[in-house]
Amino acid sequence: MAGIGVKLNKIYSKNTITTNLIGFAYSTIITIAPMIVVIGAIIIMQLLLGFTKLDYFSRELYACTVLYIFIFGLLTASPFNALLSRYLSDIIYEERYEDILPCYYIGLGINVVFSAFFGIPFCIWELVVGKVAPVFVFAGFCGFMALVLVFYSMLYLSICKDYGRISLYFIFGMGLTILVSFVLNKVFGMSTTLAMLIGLDSGFALTATLEMALVRSYFRENSGNYRAVIHYFKKYWQLVLTNFFYTLGLYVHNFVFWTTDMRMVVADTFVCMPTYDMATCLAMFTNISASVIFISRMEMNFHEKYKIYSEAVIGGRGMDIANAKSRMFEQLKHEIMNLVRLQFIVTVILYLLFIIFMPMFGFGGVILQIYPCLAAGYFIMFLMYGELLFLYYFSDLNGAMGVAFAFAASTLLGSIVSCHLSTIWFGLGLVFGAFVGFTVAYFRLRSVEKNLDVHIFCNGNLLDRGPGKKQPSNMVFNNKSIENREEKLRS
Repeated sequence: MAGIGVKLNKIYSKNTITTNLIGFAYSTIITIAPMIVVIGAIIIMQLLLGFTKLDYFSRELYACTVLYIFIFGLLTASPFNALLSRYLSDIIYEERYEDILPCYYIGLGINVVFSAFFGIPFCIWELVVGKVAPVFVFAGFCGFMALVLVFYSMLYLSICKDYGRISLYFIFGMGLTILVSFVLNKVFGMSTTLAMLIGLDSGFALTATLEMALVRSYFRENSGNYRAVIHYFKKYWQLVLTNFFYTLGLYVHNFVFWTTDMRMVVADTFVCMPTYDMATCLAMFTNISASVIFISRMEMNFHEKYKIYSEAVIGGRGMDIANAKSRMFEQLKHEIMNLVRLQFIVTVILYLLFIIFMPMFGFGGVILQIYPCLAAGYFIMFLMYGELLFLYYFSDLNGAMGVAFAFAASTLLGSIVSCHLSTIWFGLGLVFGAFVGFTVAYFRLRSVEKNLDVHIFCNGNLLDRGPGKKQPSNMVFNNKSIENREEKLRS
């Protein structure tokens, strides 16, 4: 993440209104531009091909297919990204660049197999039970797998700080999406929904291909050291669960409402609740700038304090270490409070704009009744995510896993209760889950602050322990043993 901070420091160093706007725009581009490009391409396709004139079933079948592609593509790709990112960071720090391709191939195989394990049975169910056309089912599966590959390769380009290329490739891919869908529909007479779906497949495939080609151009040597990657799955398994629970928490409240009587079932296969899902989308857009603000400030301010503390630990005096530690945690508290203040202002402004203007575009009624509570929930959730990243900074993997699990489990339980309340309180489950996760993360950070010296200076072993169950302890010093011996001498 340091590469973002270096660039932002150069932009913000002039301290003018123009450079502040440029810095915010740059932060936005590197974080959410791909998502905006995809949404824009889908809207353009719908306008060009007359999507709104189609029958209700065709529109909902396409909408549910795209919804499932994105949600479950992210769910199946996310568990392994944090662990692979940790491995990549370590080998780049050690300058073992020839080990990157083994990591890439192992991760690619795991992602493809894991995603197909869930995708193929669902497609069979859609084909047999839903009686959906085989070509439409196959196009949906191809889009799902292509998006998984896009998400996966983005990880390596992010590590290389090549955010501009990521956004550019999405622009190329979505440009092809619009072109292919238009040609298939207007020239070859293909149905609108199938043409749009194949267009998305083409765009995702092009984006994934360009990303893979760029990764291969960066890293040409292959050490063949695949075993080291597998070893990381055993060593840092907490990262897999942390990312999975966090991503699950993002959508588990939607899944709960998909089981209620308010759900809509399409082709006896797809289940959704359009009003709640749309309100969720609006609420996420209301607060997504929190990630932009947090990344900007964290890279510019906290990373420098963390670096100073690390250098003090390596060769500083005890007083220097204590002072650096104190300044680092003061900066941490400052960044969290700044994030709360800035994001609160942005959320209030966007909330008012959505309430005023969204009814003009046909999004009102139940959607805007559900939206306020969800907006509050995502506001707290993004604050929790900031705390989660701080736990990553201090290598507190068990703490991060506990926070993610508490968030997902509390959101699930809260949503089960809130779905029986009135419409305006439907989002209370997410509010409850995010608040629980935020609280657990807060007290975990306080614990890290209190015990950081123990974690830094007492985490290693002077004696390596070998294999076997019966072996001597690796403890070489114990304060209590000295106290007991002194008491015996005095007696």
